[in-house]
Amino acid sequence: MIALIAEKPSVAKDIARIIGATQRDDGYLSGNGYMVTWAFGHLIQPAMPEAYGVANFRRESLPILPQEFRLIPRQVKAEKGYKADPGVLKQLKVIKEVFDQCDRIIVATDAGREGELIFRYIFHYLDCRKPFLRLWISSLTDRAIREGMENLQPGERYDNLYLAAKSRSEADWLIGINATQALSVAAGQGVFSLGRVQTPTLVMICDRYLENKNFVPTKFWQLKASTASGEIGFTAQSTDKWEQQPDAIAALQRAKDAGQLTVKSVERKETAQEPPLLYDLTTLQKEANTKLNFSADKTLSIAQSLYEKKVMSYPRTGSRYISEDVFEEMPERIALLERYPRFAGYAAGLDGATLNRRSVNDSKVTDHHALIVTENLPGELTKDERAIYEMVAGRMLEAFSGKCVKDVTTVLLSAGDTDFAVKGAVMKTAGWRAVFNERETGGDEDAATLPPLQEGQTLPLSGVDLLEKQTKPKPLHTESSLLAAMENAGKELEDAELKASMKDAGIGTPATRAAIIETLFARQYIVREKKNLVPTDKGLAVYRIVKNKKIADVEMTGMWETALAKIEAGGMDADTFRKGIEVYAAQITAELLSVQLSFASGETCPCPKCGSGRILFYPKVAKCSNVDCTLTIFRNKCDKQLTDKQIVELVTKRKTGLIKGFKGKNGKAFDASLVLDGQFNVAFSFPEKKGKAKK
Repeated sequence: MIALIAEKPSVAKDIARIIGATQRDDGYLSGNGYMVTWAFGHLIQPAMPEAYGVANFRRESLPILPQEFRLIPRQVKAEKGYKADPGVLKQLKVIKEVFDQCDRIIVATDAGREGELIFRYIFHYLDCRKPFLRLWISSLTDRAIREGMENLQPGERYDNLYLAAKSRSEADWLIGINATQALSVAAGQGVFSLGRVQTPTLVMICDRYLENKNFVPTKFWQLKASTASGEIGFTAQSTDKWEQQPDAIAALQRAKDAGQLTVKSVERKETAQEPPLLYDLTTLQKEANTKLNFSADKTLSIAQSLYEKKVMSYPRTGSRYISEDVFEEMPERIALLERYPRFAGYAAGLDGATLNRRSVNDSKVTDHHALIVTENLPGELTKDERAIYEMVAGRMLEAFSGKCVKDVTTVLLSAGDTDFAVKGAVMKTAGWRAVFNERETGGDEDAATLPPLQEGQTLPLSGVDLLEKQTKPKPLHTESSLLAAMENAGKELEDAELKASMKDAGIGTPATRAAIIETLFARQYIVREKKNLVPTDKGLAVYRIVKNKKIADVEMTGMWETALAKIEAGGMDADTFRKGIEVYAAQITAELLSVQLSFASGETCPCPKCGSGRILFYPKVAKCSNVDCTLTIFRNKCDKQLTDKQIVELVTKRKTGLIKGFKGKNGKAFDASLVLDGQFNVAFSFPEKKGKAKK
């Protein structure tokens, strides 16, 4: 009997159907010599500090550096702390029973770093010793699964991939746990989450926000001349910019006095624009954010859905290239799009054409090739799914199309002592741009329509205007620009080749960047304002503390990411990486513990229970700063939100004044004082009813 484990139930059912395991059982499918089971993403995780006998959030416990990480089932929040997810425990039991009944295992989790980690953590947690093979495929079509099953790979071939994934997981634990606890201990209240990639990303957002906010615009002036030749009118702007308005006005008058424009030079040049490369995940996320206003997380979710619907290749790819063998399938994939209404005409035009090979490079294909459509036409798709599918399908057509060829004309004119420039472009061959027929923004296609002009020719000056302008700050980060910054370790590089060379030093991976951005939202460090990413007061408070610390070093984080890639490629030892991360974690911890700061609100008072701590105020509770003290006062009492002042009165006087507006279980309002009893529990004290006889 052979066991097969997939990353999620839907994928397991697809594979089971193809290999003939059609009998349904609780947590697995069986038949034809196979037992097919599944995970639900990460079922196993590294244990938290308490599992190693370490007390949380204590200065003397830091840094926490486990000699060997323990693995535990995925945890969920409980009334007191965390507990193992019951659904996970149930499925782990099923997986163990399946593994125990089989001679070998086929690993069919997603073919990438995290998919490998999902399986290996389960395998090690269950202390399984069975041999395993790897199903490595780039799409979930029936053909891809069948071909993959015929070409199963030795499990040990992916040992380095697992070591890279394990190193990433442990590095995130070491940096995240120690940095978070160190800052929280230094602050004296609250939990302030920091992370290996999360914190440098927050710093990039805050840096850009503050640069934008503190930018002081500078005024400058330009001239705009209007003229015509024959029936064609056009305008040209001065090549000079004046910082002083009187100088610009003087130039304006000299141009008017000249009364005409003289053509100083006419430069005509044919330009050929290569088609864009195919999408990797990050490029798709950037363009979907710009064009569709989709978040990075939403784009990844939709791409994953299209992958599971067998109409798109594996989404979590960092490559924009395909290999020679995949290129051989491109005529078939393009012919398929002749049956897709939006692209039918264009795809038919590529039939028999020589396809552009710019996106074909075996050496630049990593675990997975670039995003392409599969041999399956999509059926019913949601509006958002169709939008992403058409982006990928359209880009595939663009990538294999011919160059876009334009004639670009640059004209320099003069009036008085001022030069004016204008650029015009004429499309000769649309090439790849005909797929979507979209105008290029900010490029030659925004240029003017120009009449035929000759050097030395004079033109009438029909008007000249003074334009008042001002310098502009760099715009706030959007998810698109942030993804680009993450990809290049924060370096804003214009040169495409230089950008490509920096890609290996990016922070995060295509598979994780969306989750990192979502974590910043979840931590309430950033919010969206339209498309812009804006830090909250909490995010800025954390930024001001960490901005010059090692935890915030974008380039250092990029170097760690490069080291993980080296582990994956077999070029670095995982133990060496671990030692380096431990030193880094210790340095970060020491830096953050030495910070002198307080996040305390205006209200504070000593703790009446332990006497050594002070009361700290949070949105939902007030509690003692002493980690050994259990005093906790919940703000919401019978649908009434207690203020800081009411809580201070309660803990200092043991009783509040009359508070109005509590609501009972029957919905009726009542008034009462709150008292702190001998066990430091909060109770109600009701006022005596008027007219009640005193004893």
